[in-house]
Parts: sequence; C-alpha cells; structure tokens
Amino acid sequence: MKNNHEPLFHVVKRDELSRGKGILIRVVAIIVALIFCGIITVALTGVNPISVYGTMVTGAFGSVRKTWVTLQNTAILLLIALALTPAFRMKFWNCGGEGQILMGGLASAACMITLADKLPNAVIIILMIISSIVAGAVWAGLPALFKALWNTNETLSTLMMNYIAIQLVAYFTVVWENPKGSGKIGIINQNSNIGWLPEIANKYLLAIVVGLIITFFVYIYIYYTKHGYEVCVVGESYRTARYVGIKVGKVIVRTLLLSGALCGLVGLLLVGGINHTITTTIAGGQGFTAIMVSWLAKFNPFVMILTSGLIVFLGRGAGEIATVFGFNQSFSDILTGIILFCIIGCEFFVTYKIKINKKEGEGNV
Repeated sequence: MKNNHEPLFHVVKRDELSRGKGILIRVVAIIVALIFCGIITVALTGVNPISVYGTMVTGAFGSVRKTWVTLQNTAILLLIALALTPAFRMKFWNCGGEGQILMGGLASAACMITLADKLPNAVIIILMIISSIVAGAVWAGLPALFKALWNTNETLSTLMMNYIAIQLVAYFTVVWENPKGSGKIGIINQNSNIGWLPEIANKYLLAIVVGLIITFFVYIYIYYTKHGYEVCVVGESYRTARYVGIKVGKVIVRTLLLSGALCGLVGLLLVGGINHTITTTIAGGQGFTAIMVSWLAKFNPFVMILTSGLIVFLGRGAGEIATVFGFNQSFSDILTGIILFCIIGCEFFVTYKIKINKKEGEGNV
C-alpha cells in the first residue's frame, strides 16, 4: 500500500544522458538567462536588451585589439583552470591558485630586477622560466605534503598560502619600489626590456600558444598516462588506491607539484610577457574564477576552452555595458551573474531528473 505522505516528486540521478540532450539543456539555459536579463534590463533601465547584448559582443570583439585581448585573457584563465584540474580530479581542493601564480610572478620579477645588469638576457629568461615554475610548485607542494603526512584540510591550507604570498609580494614591492616612495615597482626594465618574454607575431599570441600547448599536455596527462590514471583512482577512493598498490601520499604531492608548476608558469607569463611588473593583484582573482571554469567543463581540458572563453566574454562585455550605457558596474555584474547562475544551474538537470509520483493506482513517471 502506498504511503499517503509520499512526496509529489523526488530527484533521482540520471543513468546516462546523450550528448545531444546535454547540449540542448545548456542551450535552453542560456536562452532563458538572456530572456530574463532582457526583462530586467527593460524594467530597470528602459534600454533595448538587444542593444545591450550587442554591446557585450562589441566589448569583447569590437576591434582587432579587443579580440586579441579577449583571446589572451581567455588563454590565461584557461591555463589556471588547467593547472587546478589534476588536483580537482583527485578531489584535492586546491584553492591556492592565486598564491601560486603570485609566487611564480614574484620569482620572475626577482630575476628581472636583480640580474638585469649581471647576465645576458637569454640566460635571465631561462632562469625566470625555471624559478617561476619551481616557486609555484613549492607553494602548492607544501599543502600537499601536509595533506599526505598529517591529513590536514587542503582547502584551508591552500587558502592561507594565498595570504602569505600576497604579503610577500607586498613586502618586495616596497623593497623594489620605483621611484622610491611610490609604493609601486612600475614597469620593470622599461628601457632595456631585459627579462621581457619574446613576442610571437604580436604581444598577445605567446599566451595563446602556451595555452593551447598546455591544453593538449593536460588532456594527454589525464586520459592517457599512468599518472593520470592514478590521480583518478585516488580521487575515487584512497582505500581502493592503496589496495591496488598506489602510494596515495606520493600521488598527492606529485600532482600538486604539477598543479603549482603550471600556476607558476602563468605568473611568468603575466610578469614577463604581459604586464612587465608585479603587484599583489596581478592574478586578478582568476585563481578562484578558474575553479568555476574547471567544474563547468567537468574537468575536460578542451571544454575548458569554451567555458573560459564564456567567462572572459561576459566579463569584458559587462565592462563595455557599464561604459556605453552609463550603468553602474554592479548592474552589469548582475546580468553576468544571472547568466552564469542559469548555466551552472542547468548542470543539475544534466546530472539529475525529477520524477513525479502520480496518484495511487496510476503508477510512477
């Protein structure tokens, strides 16, 4: 006999959803988000929402320079997401991307400033590459070591490492400030360009090329190497991993060294190839944004190209809306938040389905 108090509906996990249906759900979510944003725009501002959406496209791709900047920013965000992905697949919640990027950038800046008149430019660039990768790896490796040895909470430890990195950069900003008393380092080696990474065709392309190379590398690492397989097994269950002979502690440390090294590489690109300076805000919060990029892509490196592009497009588009229409930046961020909320929320319907319980005698859906 059926329980009279049985709920009207309940949520069950889908066994499998075809790729076509998954894409359809996501497209519908985006359409719903755009319609909802349009209604809010008309209600609050009276501006034609089509004009607003057109302005977003213009803000990201309205000129050759804007297009290159959008692609470069996408590549940087993609690289950070790729760096965090191996750790996330292992269910090691690396929230320290910001700090690892800062330490990589700080190592690069140190080479540019202290070695500018001591070594040839080519040697300095090589040292920058090595030191930034090592600095990022060490900064991620320390929380990994604590986790492997004492099972500490990696979320807290990686977050705390961010704050330490920020203070280290702040300290050296004062030590290296130029001019004295400015509180800023300024453009490093602006006249000699020592330590500036070489350009490929233009100043934007280097980060894009590196991003594509690392995408292929991470994809192969995750899906076609023994290390990637061990990461997946450790992420599923520590006990299972130990049962099949995998040294869990070793895998944790090794994976985080890789994750930190890639974040350090991003710091190198930001300092040596894009900004040519170091500040406490050089990562721009992307270490946290990249977490969403990785999760939205379900840890697939190639899908991350799309998700990182979407995030960058929305960010640049929102800034253009605020400039063109004179909106408060918060209003632009609201539109971006609504779109992202719908995109993230649709993942619920990709993973789960709602079953409606019909009245007694009619059976279930």
